[in-house]
Amino acid sequence: MHNAGKVFICNSGSEANEAAIKFARKVGRTADPSGAKHHLVSFHNSFHGRTMGSLSATPNPKYQKPFAPMVPGFSYGKYNDIDQIPTLITEETCGVIVEPIQGEGGVNVATPEFLAALRKRCNEVGAILIYDEIQCGLSRTGTFWAHGILPKESHPDVITTAKALGNGFPIGATIVSDDVSSKIVTGDHGTTFGGNPLACRLSHYIVGRLADPELQRGVMAKEQIFRKHFDQLRGKYPEAIAEVRGRGLILGLQMKSDPTPLVTAARERGLLIITCGTNTLRFVPPLIITEKEIEQGMQILDSAMEAVFKRQESIAGTKGQEEMQDKA
Repeated sequence: MHNAGKVFICNSGSEANEAAIKFARKVGRTADPSGAKHHLVSFHNSFHGRTMGSLSATPNPKYQKPFAPMVPGFSYGKYNDIDQIPTLITEETCGVIVEPIQGEGGVNVATPEFLAALRKRCNEVGAILIYDEIQCGLSRTGTFWAHGILPKESHPDVITTAKALGNGFPIGATIVSDDVSSKIVTGDHGTTFGGNPLACRLSHYIVGRLADPELQRGVMAKEQIFRKHFDQLRGKYPEAIAEVRGRGLILGLQMKSDPTPLVTAARERGLLIITCGTNTLRFVPPLIITEKEIEQGMQILDSAMEAVFKRQESIAGTKGQEEMQDKA
């Protein structure tokens, strides 16, 4: 974000996104005092938080249904669908929030063309573009920001960040351009503990560590180690693995069926794996993970896959024999 101007410090990712949503509404109200320009756009399979505003930007029935109705004024689009953008983002849109790489939604990577089209349309209608980099930012992709590989023409007006920002200590941040901050006045937003000296001192140190080019090069090298093993597993189990997605050390292994038995088998062997999206295994290890640890984890995963898939083949074979006997 080449035009970053000011930062609002808060305590979590949800709070960072909540601030971004409020800032978008304020920008819209400034542009059109009637209040008509208040709509926000987010995308299916996104996850932006659990406060009412950030939850309203998270179109997942599992999360929204217990707390419905949501905050009005949100519209949802299809991720990476450029053709829908002109009708999705209108003159009544005040802001668009998007993850350059969707984490919870299945490690889906936004195409550069999609993000460029969002930026262009936001410019046309006077909406602010928000990149939620809470999970994919801070060198997880091998660049400090996931959108760091994009030209300036595709940069956002707002970035939200948290998670790694505090390395376990509560802190979040909403980074805005001076153009956005000029619309915000004292009293528009606030927080009791945001910006406290301890959180900020820790974060200052952590950002310095995460911005280390050597660490970032290591992330890229470790991605290739993971991909080498994923390719081997795909060759070994082509009937079970569909594709590999992601960048750096935010990677997804898309399975062709429910991976729950595989997660259980891996855990029983000493490897913890989480899932996301639909049937996706998500790999978001510490950026300082060693090659030895990756190798060990992949060996366990291979062992778990072998046990689960052989068991499934055995069950399928038994059922087939029983069906043949029944027909006979």
